[in-house]
Amino acid sequence: MKLLEERILKDGHVLGENILKVDSFLTHQVDANLMREIGKAFATYFKTTGITKVVTIEASGIAPAIYTAEALEVPMVFAKKSKNITMTEGILTAEVYSFTKQVTSTISIAGKFLNRQDKVLIIDDFLANGKAAKGLIEIIEQSGASVEAIGIVIEKSFQEGRKLLEEDKRKVVSLTRIQKFENRKIVFMEADA
Repeated sequence: MKLLEERILKDGHVLGENILKVDSFLTHQVDANLMREIGKAFATYFKTTGITKVVTIEASGIAPAIYTAEALEVPMVFAKKSKNITMTEGILTAEVYSFTKQVTSTISIAGKFLNRQDKVLIIDDFLANGKAAKGLIEIIEQSGASVEAIGIVIEKSFQEGRKLLEEDKRKVVSLTRIQKFENRKIVFMEADA
């Protein structure tokens, strides 16, 4: 997605060898217009697949997921990273390691929001090591729903996430794919959508 690549080059900051900071438009402050275009791009790609739910993990996945759900005209469900007192029954959980935060969290979704008839599209902001997507897949499968594909806004293709998911026979569609960081510069490769 050319618009997204341009924004990453303009406002993204490479930190160290494998971190990309995009907090001015995706992971802290959200550019709603850009997120709407991201949602439309995913919806265009998945419009004929019969998606019934879009699922993500809080917090940075929510913006692209909600715009994707809006464009597909389906509900969006997000996994919570901490269980609150109102989540009392039918809770589906999985353990997820966060690459950027370097912590493991128990994520959860109330089971009533997913069922065996659901065809789910997972949307996430980044794909690095694939652990967030794997945790969401685990929860979705606990519900009996099927995971149709995983949509990624920014994929760091030099990390193992895509390989891990494809070895598990998962369809991964990324709007941007970063081949490498070279001297604090971003080198893109061809994206999926």
